[in-house]
Amino acid sequence: MSSMVPSSLKRQSGFTLLELLIVIVIIGILALLIIPNITSAPKKARDTQRKTDLRAIQKGLEEYFVSNNAYPSTAGVADQVLGSTDQTGPLDNAQGGATPIMKTVPKDPKSSGEYVYTYTPANSNTTYTLHGCLENGGDTGANTVANDSACTSTNRGFQLVNNN
Repeated sequence: MSSMVPSSLKRQSGFTLLELLIVIVIIGILALLIIPNITSAPKKARDTQRKTDLRAIQKGLEEYFVSNNAYPSTAGVADQVLGSTDQTGPLDNAQGGATPIMKTVPKDPKSSGEYVYTYTPANSNTTYTLHGCLENGGDTGANTVANDSACTSTNRGFQLVNNN
């Protein structure tokens, strides 16, 4: 007779609609917090590469200055002016039979913008600026320039300036 227990008294297993909604809301909140960090990681990595590239170019320029007592006197896109794949630039071309300063001058990792080298001829070629555009508009680190007119997509650039 005990098997005749009414069905309303049996314990039902499973989740209520309210419990499921709470879990879905919690997962949604966590996703909103995590997804922006995941999507911005590649941009930050490329920006780090840009900064490293510009510092390497700066070191090459300093080596060039030691040998020539002046910086290259042409301005423009860095890999075309300072060095390129055809070994014609002052940093990647053997100067007077010497070893090239850089094997090749780095290019932007995404090819979305170019590094730019400018010089100031009024100072006997002893002042230059290296410039690259950053993807991460929130980067406020050292040498970043806000509202950079050359960087239309992010309005933030990275500059290395030498004033000898």
